[in-house]
Formats: sequence, C-alpha cells, structure tokens
Amino acid sequence: MIRVLVSPMNLEEAMECLEGGADIIDVKNPSEGSLGANFPWVINEVAKLVKREGKELSATTGDLDFKPGTASLAALGAAVAGADYIKVGLYGVKNGKEAFEMLKGVSKAVKDFDDSKKVVGASYADYHRIGAVSPFELPESAGSAEVDGIMIDTAIKDGKTLFDHLNKEQLLEFVDMARSHGMFCALAGSINWEHLPVLKEISPDIIGVRTIVCEADRSSKIKRELVEKLMKEMRM
Repeated sequence: MIRVLVSPMNLEEAMECLEGGADIIDVKNPSEGSLGANFPWVINEVAKLVKREGKELSATTGDLDFKPGTASLAALGAAVAGADYIKVGLYGVKNGKEAFEMLKGVSKAVKDFDDSKKVVGASYADYHRIGAVSPFELPESAGSAEVDGIMIDTAIKDGKTLFDHLNKEQLLEFVDMARSHGMFCALAGSINWEHLPVLKEISPDIIGVRTIVCEADRSSKIKRELVEKLMKEMRM
C-alpha cells in the first residue's frame, strides 16, 4: 500500500490533514522553497497533535547547500522537535560524493540522538535546472551513508511537475534502485489528480503532496475535503 504524506505549514493545516486521513504529516514552510524548513516550535506543536492521533510526523530541513555541519545540526533540531522522518534537500549538492558526505553527517547526528528516527535524502527531478546531484546517483550514496529512505521532489515550483522531468520508466528505475540498496522511496513534485493512476503502477512506498489538497496554489490553505478525496482515490 502506498502511504500518503501531506505537507501542512501550521497547526491549523495539520488538523485538516489528520481529519482528512493522511498517513504521514510533513511540516514544511513553502515560502522558503520546495523543502523549506519550518520553525522548531511549529514542528513541536504539530508533533504533539500528530502523536495524540497515533500518526507519524515528518519535517523538512530546507533546500540545503553543501554544508554537512549545517545540515547535521538542522536535522538534529528537527529530530529533537519531534519529527519521526527528517528530510534533507540536497539542493546545493553537486555529485554522489558530496551527497554521501552530507547524508552521513545527518544520519550520525539523528541516529546518535534516537536511532528509531528515519533520515530521508531528497533529490530533485529538475536537478539539471539547478545543477544538483542526479536522483540516479543518490541510491548508492544514500545507501552507503546508511539513511533510511530517498525521494524525488521538484526544486522549482513553476507549474512543472515530477512527470514533466522524469517518465514512468525512469521513476520505476529509481524505486527499484532505492529498494535494492535497502531503502524506502518517496515521490513528490506538484503531483496532480491525473498522475495518481500511474503512481499506483510505479508503486513507491510514499507519495508526498501539498498543492493537490490546497484550495488554490501551494501557498493557499490545505482543505480536509481534498485530503479525504485524495485518500479515497489512493485506496481504490
């Protein structure tokens, strides 16, 4: 079964996600980018709500430059604030060697604090537009760094989607590569309703969304009814 991760930016939206039945609540700050980091107190506030409902919490640490120390400290902050999944955007990471160094530091910081927490390395389908590491270099680097999962998102939110940059066969390859290196995989990137059937065929472990369950664009509010609709579609 594909799990659905929905990304609220505050407590009010998190309640809408929970009432709509989302599997994982992912705190982010869209105003700071694709994987923009929110404030620790917001993560902690949402964590208390999510844990009461018996759900898991994810948090983003930002679209990061190649700064392993900064990334490690940010990831530890998200873990301390209550996140179960800590997502690290490899925005300024240029190659597999840098990805390994970045994720190795993050993994050590998080796992030394609590080895039950899961570290996720996030690459970008439009990596060529920002000069970042290719998603297809990530499985080997992330696997060697002993992180738990890897994902693909889109860096530039200009209306182009995951499928504008990568096709079904490439995404199937990414999923297979992740699993062959012992990691779970997630797909995100301006996913819309027409993408759901092919995502079911690709069958990643997790899909991540925001815009599809917002009343307008990704900076508008998440609506419970749209989360419910999405969960129903994904369970059909």
